[in-house]
Formats: sequence, C-alpha cells, structure tokens
Amino acid sequence: MPDGHQRAAGTAENQGPSPSRAGTGPAAAIVLAAGAGSRMRSAVPKVLHTMGGRNLLGHAVHTVAGLDPQHLVVVVGHEREQVRAALAGTADELDREVRTPVQEQRLGTGDAVRCGMTALPDGLRGTVLVSYGDVPLLDTPTLAALVEVHESASAAVTLVTTDLADPNGYGRILRDTDSGVRGIVEHGDATPEQRAITEINSGVYAFDAEFLGTGLAGLGAHNEQQELYLTDLVEAAVSAGRVVRTVRCTDEWLLCGVNDRVQLAAVRAELNRRVLERAMLAGVTVVDPATTWVDVQVELGIDVVLHPGTQLHGRTLVGDGAQVGPDTTLTDCEIGAGAVVIRTHGSRSAIGAGASVGPFAYLRPDARLGANGKIGTFVEVKNSDIGAGTKVPHLTYVGDATIGEMSNIGASSVFVNYDGVRKQRTVVGSHVRTGSDTMFIAPVQVGDGAYTGAGTVLRDDVPPGALAVSGGPQRTISDWVVRKRPGTAAAEAAVRASSTDEGTQFTSAQNGAGAVPTTGNGTESHGDDPVRGAEPAGDTPRGGTTR
Repeated sequence: MPDGHQRAAGTAENQGPSPSRAGTGPAAAIVLAAGAGSRMRSAVPKVLHTMGGRNLLGHAVHTVAGLDPQHLVVVVGHEREQVRAALAGTADELDREVRTPVQEQRLGTGDAVRCGMTALPDGLRGTVLVSYGDVPLLDTPTLAALVEVHESASAAVTLVTTDLADPNGYGRILRDTDSGVRGIVEHGDATPEQRAITEINSGVYAFDAEFLGTGLAGLGAHNEQQELYLTDLVEAAVSAGRVVRTVRCTDEWLLCGVNDRVQLAAVRAELNRRVLERAMLAGVTVVDPATTWVDVQVELGIDVVLHPGTQLHGRTLVGDGAQVGPDTTLTDCEIGAGAVVIRTHGSRSAIGAGASVGPFAYLRPDARLGANGKIGTFVEVKNSDIGAGTKVPHLTYVGDATIGEMSNIGASSVFVNYDGVRKQRTVVGSHVRTGSDTMFIAPVQVGDGAYTGAGTVLRDDVPPGALAVSGGPQRTISDWVVRKRPGTAAAEAAVRASSTDEGTQFTSAQNGAGAVPTTGNGTESHGDDPVRGAEPAGDTPRGGTTR
C-alpha cells in the first residue's frame, strides 16, 4: 500500500495550482462530482454510493487515472468533506495527488469545469479531459480512443456520443448536411424534431486547454435553466471554424449515469456480469453467476470454482484450484491454492494451500490457517495463527492464539483471551492433542506433544509431552431423580428401568462393579483413569480428542 497521507484535500484557492506531474497522458483530467444527487433520497452523497468494491467516484477516478494525466482534478460541492475524505483513500490507492476545488453553487457543467480549471496552472497547454463522477462503467480504453482522435485531428473539442433507443433527458447531437457536428441542444431546450434524434451527447469531452479557457470565459446562461452549459462550447468551436470531432461508443452501458437507486442496481448488476465474464474467460468456474458477486479488485487463479451464493469483496485473492462456497462471503481474504472454503464468513484472513474451512465458520480479522489445516463447523477464529496441518474441527472459539503444526483442538474448546480489561495470548505447541471442552485461560502455554483431558481448565503452563487434567473424581448419587423429582417422566422412566435386569446391571456398573472407562471417542481405556489422578498407562485420557 502507498503511504497513508492524504493527497486529496483543500481547495485550489487555499493551496494553489497542483504541481506538474510527468504523466504520459493528457495535460489534465477534470471529473465533475459536485451535484447533490437528490434522486438517490440518501444522506450519502450520490457519488459515494458503492458498487463492485468502490464508490461511484472511485470508479470514475480510477478510469481517468489510467491515462496518467499530468493533473487530476475532482470538482466537489455537495457534502464536500465526505467526498474529500473518500477521495483521500482513492488518491492513496493510485499513489498520486487529486485536487478538489469547490463549486459553491451548482450553475451548470460550464461553471463546474470553470471551477476545475482554477486547480490547473495558468497557461496550461495540451488536452483537458472532462468526465463525471456518476458514470462508473466508463473505461480507460474508451477515454484513450477519445484522446487519440482529439489529438490526431488537432481538434478544439472532441466528444463521446452514442445512440439510444430512448434518448429522453439527454442532449442531442446536431449535425449538418455533411454529418459534421454543428452543435448540441439540451433536452429541455430541444424542439420536437430535435428530440426525435437518437444520437446523444454523453458529456465526456476532450478539449484543447487554450480553447477551453477562452471558451469558458465567454459562456453565458442563455437557456431555460439559467445555467452555463459546457455544450455551448461545441457551437462556439464550430462558429470559430475550429475542428470538432466525435467518437461514437457502441456500448451504451459505458456511458450510463447513475441518478437513483434503480439505476444504481442496474449498473451494479452489469458491472458484476462483466467481472464474472472476464473471470470465466480467464479460467474460473462460476457455477451460478446470478448469485455470485465479485468486486473489481478481487484476484482469482485458474481453475478456481465459485459455488452459488458466493460474495468476494475488497482485495480478496483466491489461489489456483481453490473452491469457495456455497453461501460464503469473504472480504480482503487470501485463499491458498487448492483450499476449500464452505459456508463461511470471513474478513482480513489468510487460508493456506490445501486447507479446509467450514461449513459455518467465522473468520474474524487476522485469522491465519496454515497449509492443509482445518477450521471446521461452528468454529470462530480471531487474531490467531494456526499452523500447517493443525485441525480445529468443531464448536470452538480461538482468539488471540498461536497454535503450532499438526495439533488437534478438541470440540467445544474456548481460548479465554479476555479478562475484562486486557486481551492476552495463548500459545499451543506442535503435535498437541487437547480433549473436548478444554478452556485455555490466557496467558498460558502448552508445550509440544502435550495432551489435555476432556473438560480441562488450563490456568498454568503445560510442559512438552505432559498430560494436563483438572477435573476431580465423578460423583454418582443413586436414585436422586426418584427421590427429588417424584412423579416426573424422568422418575417414572428410572423406576421402569430399575425393575428390569438390564437396569440392575446398569446401576451396578455405574457403582463401579465391572465398569470399563472409555475415552470420549468411544474406545476402551485399559489403564487407570487419568481424570481420577492416577498415572496413565500410555492410554488416551478420559475425554480424548476430537478430529
């Protein structure tokens, strides 16, 4: 990541023109993002609504930054501080400065670009690109084609157009008999005949910087809305005998603006369709594209399989041959080659190659699982390192812990990491076997090769190769239910069982007459019972381990 200082802050007036940058693209790019976006019906500025892992403005700025302009300007206005704060993150991602002059009053696109020009050096020469913060699907190749046509023709202005079946609301391109552009008329000012034109102005332009500066100074609000229209510069260029060119875009989605949440949903779905299509063509299997969502910064290896209901967000990286899903949401996670992650919710976590996670696992930030390890059903992990080949199979919380390689943590274990004031760390070695329901009271260390019995509460360190148990002898009180809960279903069942030979044998076995202790995994234990404190004769402790 680039350094964390904010590059997008302040107005042009209080900071002065931005310094020159040795860019390879146009002299400048101005992105207009000052509008209120009232149709979104939201406290969040329109350009900060998100899709595909970025806000709308972030998509627009990344697109123009792909041309590497010498100066990059975003004109802000409505909720400017929120927008500037978001732009600071985008600037850091791009590792470049983004200037943010303010349009105090929304007086039209001409006024907005005039505000943007205040952030540029006087006497700037070259191409100035103008785009918008609410057109998120516009791509860098389209802008590159625009700049190429503009500069090759030495044009005063070049604009991107497209044909729409329903051009309602858009400015129409007016052409002369030789198909040359003679002007643009806004929808509100158009005659019925002009409204029948289907070629529309996208609002994306390339200008000659000198012409733009002169043209903006001469703009007037001679229209029904009393606004300064940038489109008037096209007619001004024609009147001055300057070259005007167009680039016609055949993919209307690239120019689709977002003005309300219905349009936001439609554009978001189209972006996701394109992301998945690129992934599938690159060797990823997407079982059900309709229920799979992948952000634009996600990286997928070849032969990755994404099952239905999968959502991959942020900078998630999935290695070759890994399988994710169904019903899995991962944000900023790294999944190793060949790993399998099923019905899991995770963030800022790393899963090693060949490991398995889930179903119903929860990976909180900084959960790290080594190669060929396992985080199983109903396991929650937070801020912990789990070594290669180690298994945490089920019903366990691992927090603030370091676990070595090839260990096994028994079911229903809890790493008790918080004392109400501080979070402390537990360290478990390699080749450790812990019984079910072990409580690790941090800070505590368990040495390599150690064992614990089921139900053990660890408050003290366990040396390598030792067995730790904390429970006392089991106490059985005969006939307690019959005496203390008479008349209940349980008491009646006990009476019936006691009246049979089978019940009598069971009772005698519980009283120690021939009873055979077993481990928690159902195998016989022929040595002394370690939970009763006797020296184990090499057997698994009562309670055993889970896998």
